[in-house]
Amino acid sequence: MALKIAYFGQAAFGRDVLVRLLESGHEIVGVYAPREGKRPDPLAEEALSRGLRLFRYGAMRRRGEPIAERVSEHSALGADLNVLAFVTMILPEAVVEAPRHGSLCFHPSLLPRFRGGNALAWQIIEGEREAGVSVFRPDAGIDTGPIVVQKGGVRIEDHHTAASLYFEQLYELGVLAMVEAVELVDRGEAEYRPQDESLASFQGLVDDEVAGIDWERPVDELDRRIRGCDPSPGAHTLLEGQEIRLFGVTRESGSGAPGEVVGHDDHCALVAAKGGVLRVSRVRLAGAGKQPAAEVLRIGAQLGG
Repeated sequence: MALKIAYFGQAAFGRDVLVRLLESGHEIVGVYAPREGKRPDPLAEEALSRGLRLFRYGAMRRRGEPIAERVSEHSALGADLNVLAFVTMILPEAVVEAPRHGSLCFHPSLLPRFRGGNALAWQIIEGEREAGVSVFRPDAGIDTGPIVVQKGGVRIEDHHTAASLYFEQLYELGVLAMVEAVELVDRGEAEYRPQDESLASFQGLVDDEVAGIDWERPVDELDRRIRGCDPSPGAHTLLEGQEIRLFGVTRESGSGAPGEVVGHDDHCALVAAKGGVLRVSRVRLAGAGKQPAAEVLRIGAQLGG
């Protein structure tokens, strides 16, 4: 058998799941990708190259209400299933529930832990040790629907950033989970397991307030926060009154006044914190690109003031 799928996604992950579903024989009746931006979107490019019907909307709702013409447009596709591959756009219930099999949505955590839009970053910031992916059927809540497929057992290492955890550990696992979930629905074997609310946690977006560095905190907390905010939005502090963001950090032994640049090592800057030293490989000043930390942070400089 094969399903008629309305596909929502973005970036390389969205493209790769799409390709796997097409290779499995499913019919993609429509692809919803982000609006055109400065950089080409890999999913949109793949859809165009295959002659698939492509929709590029910034939203399906306006002031919280469904945009009627877009709901009707989706309904006319006659999809058996919606597949949501790393979607940031909020879909109206009328779209989510329209297909006879409803919708499947990807999330990069072991739900019900770490619900919300920045699950990767928060897992690192909060010191979680095991990561994984979930595919669930969305409902009216935020990442609260019943789980169809879940794959875990991924260890979060002390060097992981939000980016490396995703691309090195969870990316391919997520593709496999999405394809497996669709196949289970196609075969009529999907089992929807309610999430255990007693284990649930929800974290908001990682914005500049979250990304601020408090040099009075222990070195391990600062290390996790900087890695969790890498690459976006970038954990930030001050250098001589100017905002500076830190990237590529590892924790080492050492001492010094919190926030003090105590040395250089292979283009990196060593910054003291409570209980150790942070080895910073790259920094970014406001309005500039990333630079080797040792070229910007002179020995003896004080961060945070």
